[in-house]
Amino acid sequence: MDVLVKRLYPDVPLPKYGKPGDAGADITTRIDFTLKPGERALIPTGLSIALPFGYAAFVHPRSGLAIKHGISMVNTPGTIDAGFRGELQVILINHDLHEEVSFVKGDRIAQLVIQKVENATFVEVDNLPGSERAEGGFGSTGKSS
Repeated sequence: MDVLVKRLYPDVPLPKYGKPGDAGADITTRIDFTLKPGERALIPTGLSIALPFGYAAFVHPRSGLAIKHGISMVNTPGTIDAGFRGELQVILINHDLHEEVSFVKGDRIAQLVIQKVENATFVEVDNLPGSERAEGGFGSTGKSS
C-alpha cells in the first residue's frame, strides 16, 4: 500500500520501519527540544501524509523512550484521519519525576501505524440486545476479591 508523504522541510527523514514485519514506522522530531519533569509539548515532525480513504494512521509512543526516560504521549494513540493534510505533530510528556530529557532534530519520537478502518452507520434504538457483560463497567471482567 502506498502512503503519499510530503516533506515540509527537505532534511526531514521519511517514516521508516526499523525491522521487517514491524507494525510501526518511526517518525522523528524536526526540532531540538527538552522536556522537564511533568512537562508536555507539541512536537512537529515536518511531514504531511495523504492516506487512502478507508484507512487511518495511529501515532503510538516508543517503548524504548518510555522505559528508559519516562517519555510517552498524552493522547495515545493519536489518530490521523484520511482527510487530514496538515503537519504530523506528537504530544509528548515526560513522566519522569526528576530528570529532564533532551531531543535533537532527527531523533525518533513516535511510531506511525497504518490501519484499515470501517465507517459505521449509527442507528438509534429504544433498547439494545442483551449480552453476557451487560452494563458491567471498568474492571467488571477482571479479578474478583
